[in-house]
Amino acid sequence: MLNEAARPADEPDTDAGEAGEGGCHPLFAEAPSSVGFKKLRKRLLREVREAMDAYGMIRPGARWLVGISGGKDSYALLALLLDLQWRGLLPVDLLACNLDQGQPNFPKQVLPDFLNRFGIPHRIEYRDTYSVVTEKVPAGRTYCSLCSRLRRGNLYRVAREEGCEALVLGHHRDDCLETFFMNLVHGGRLSAMPGKLLNDEGDLFVLRPLIRSAEEDIARFSAAMAFPIIPCDLCGSQDGLQRNATKAWLAEMETRFPGRKDVMMRALASVRPSQLLDTTLFDFAGLSPAARDAAGES
Repeated sequence: MLNEAARPADEPDTDAGEAGEGGCHPLFAEAPSSVGFKKLRKRLLREVREAMDAYGMIRPGARWLVGISGGKDSYALLALLLDLQWRGLLPVDLLACNLDQGQPNFPKQVLPDFLNRFGIPHRIEYRDTYSVVTEKVPAGRTYCSLCSRLRRGNLYRVAREEGCEALVLGHHRDDCLETFFMNLVHGGRLSAMPGKLLNDEGDLFVLRPLIRSAEEDIARFSAAMAFPIIPCDLCGSQDGLQRNATKAWLAEMETRFPGRKDVMMRALASVRPSQLLDTTLFDFAGLSPAARDAAGES
């Protein structure tokens, strides 16, 4: 193990200095001190940094709007970004943003109290998209698609108003795989969730620093940090969602064949157009045997 003098300056160290004053972000002041938690935290930090490097997410001095819904994924995302920022490894300005969608019985003070408690810069935006979704979506149909579009549109607007160049979301490895298989089976296309995306207008990035992290790890991290989780009473309350069925299938696959999810993620990063059927990505019509070409030229 490296000692303090030998440790590279940019290597995340969840042990160094945390007991001392100013040794960690206030969010981690009461974090578990167990070896298991420290290893989990370090693994998640490493995965986030790897994703940021792989997809070129960081532009020093940029301003990021971090979407926080009150769910485990967005809490974990915000905490890990603040952790890296505190260590001097994320030279960007972070602004947390919650979109209050007007859901009945939504505990409005939970997120402001949490963010204020730890001195986290934030903006709470109210837009009653709940009424729009429940009015427009026929009975028996799922809310997710319209709800997501309305939420994303409002977050884009807030990002522009706040001078942010990126909207940062908490989608993780399992979200990516579920989206891929839903698009494959129900949408008839090969697409998933990229780690970095330029929006349709071309003026904002969508970043997913957790894209290489397992949902199970994120859930364990969030539980250990005792984040005040707010359940979703809109799409999260519906039964029979295609995503739930896909999630269950992937979980069964992982149980029967451990490590399959990681293999699938590697497959999404190792695409071979010549082995698929898309004629816009590979010139099948232009293929010809090399020996025949050589004979014809002689």
